[in-house]
Amino acid sequence: MPTDVRCLVETDESSAVVRLTGVLDLAGLDAVRGALLARLWQRPGAVIVDLSGVLIADPAARDVLDEVHRVASDWPAAGLLVLDPPGRPGGAAPVHRSLDAAQAALRDAPLAAVLTADLPPVVAAAREARAVVADGCARWGVPELAEPASIAVTEMVNNVVAHAGTPMTVRVAPRDGALHLAVGDHSHRRPAYAGLAPLTSTGGRGLLLIDTVARCWGSTPLPDGKVVWCVLHAEDEARLRS
Repeated sequence: MPTDVRCLVETDESSAVVRLTGVLDLAGLDAVRGALLARLWQRPGAVIVDLSGVLIADPAARDVLDEVHRVASDWPAAGLLVLDPPGRPGGAAPVHRSLDAAQAALRDAPLAAVLTADLPPVVAAAREARAVVADGCARWGVPELAEPASIAVTEMVNNVVAHAGTPMTVRVAPRDGALHLAVGDHSHRRPAYAGLAPLTSTGGRGLLLIDTVARCWGSTPLPDGKVVWCVLHAEDEARLRS
């Protein structure tokens, strides 16, 4: 049941470990979810969530870690592991009983390289974002994804310029043969996709273009804004061209 003791999320920019302390209950899930997602977006790379100092008041509250893990798996260069000494089984997120084991898992399966650009909300930002995407596709041996990824990032960036009007961060990274792309901004206004736009429409096709070139896409709210992301696969691009 709810408790007056908050669950605190303690982060350290010099470490991949994020510690939960206090009491994790259903009432505090939104704050914990937001803090973990913010940490994952602020610095590329996987994090280890340490549960050794937290009391889990409701077993259902533990599911927030699996939810964050699933979200992060679609972002560029992001991931979540759980350090839980009792070894309580979870769902999607990998569980380790010691810090050494969790750190070894990070070393054994390191995330790939990532490219990041911080851009202002101006029209020229789309051109700079496309250059980052093209650079990444060339570096990582997926030149066939340069065109669809450029289409997707252009629409994401233009959406920030037109509707958010805030500084943005563009991030791209490969993973398991796919290209993961995301743009974060400081507006809570999330994109709404209503399906096919009428032929007479003068706008609203941006999300349709992303939906066409990407296998999956979505938006995730953060405490100070949002992240819009998509995942592109080379085999999808080959199928579209055939």
